[in-house]
Amino acid sequence: MHVTFLGTSSGVPTRSRNVSAVALRLPQRAELWLFDCGEGTQHQFLRSELRVSQLRRIFITHMHGDHVFGLPGLLASLGLAGACSGVDLYGPDPLRDFLEGVLRTSSTRIGYPLRTHRVHKAAHAGTVLLDDDDLTVRCTPLTHRIPAYAYRVEQKPRAGRFDIEKARELGIPPGPVYAELKAGREVCLEDGRIIRGKTLCGPDRPGVSMVYCTDTVFSEAAVELARGADLLIHESTFAHSEAEMAFQRQHSTSTMAAQTAALAGVKQLVLTHLSPRYVAGNTFTPDDLVNEARAIFPNTLVAKDFLSLEVCAGGDGKGP
Repeated sequence: MHVTFLGTSSGVPTRSRNVSAVALRLPQRAELWLFDCGEGTQHQFLRSELRVSQLRRIFITHMHGDHVFGLPGLLASLGLAGACSGVDLYGPDPLRDFLEGVLRTSSTRIGYPLRTHRVHKAAHAGTVLLDDDDLTVRCTPLTHRIPAYAYRVEQKPRAGRFDIEKARELGIPPGPVYAELKAGREVCLEDGRIIRGKTLCGPDRPGVSMVYCTDTVFSEAAVELARGADLLIHESTFAHSEAEMAFQRQHSTSTMAAQTAALAGVKQLVLTHLSPRYVAGNTFTPDDLVNEARAIFPNTLVAKDFLSLEVCAGGDGKGP
């Protein structure tokens, strides 16, 4: 998986940070998933190397404007482009009414399949929200002023490495059959032999996992959802010294995000959703936030707009 941060500010945009949006490019297919869609997200796409035409699924955490105000414009632009095969939207119960109201009153026609899915039931029941053969998505309720949800995307285990030499020793001719065997499937050769792909592959390789968690004050549910994840993207709206304000506004401090990462045993933490007050020249800066978090969870980065990371097993996220 490849993660690109399109917006990392909280509440309002700044000169260097747009409001919330994170794009996930999926492995081995030309498909993008988007998490949140603050105002100006389609402009951020234009400034990145991502192709909005590959957008297939959008996951909304909650209905505050800095997470959804960019959605109607993005969906309308996709319709005008005329090349969209369809989009699935996942989010809180009011998401469908919000979109239908904006699109209807602006006389905007969406000329492609647009499907909305309410996540409340799956989040509270702990069931799988989405299973598309290669990936699963789960979600959980967070602790915020309005209903909000975190999402976990997990790649299913992949077949182990294919032993080409062993296949040649068995007299299996190269060709499309190798792809079937590499996938661990059973195939019947022209000579009648049945070969089980798993006998030619090493142990299954674990898939990678990513958790997106915003907006919330410290949450035990978030800890459980993030358990063992390769990458946790967690809001860090406030510094530790402003914990009282964080509790009042139901947001996280840098130390709350780090505690979540440590308790969940994740491999890497990336802080996002930073208050606009933390800029160079002010008393506290993003560097101070990440240093606070690293005192609890050393493998921490602070996101900036257009930061790209390759999510790897073991959590060593790699930049572009």
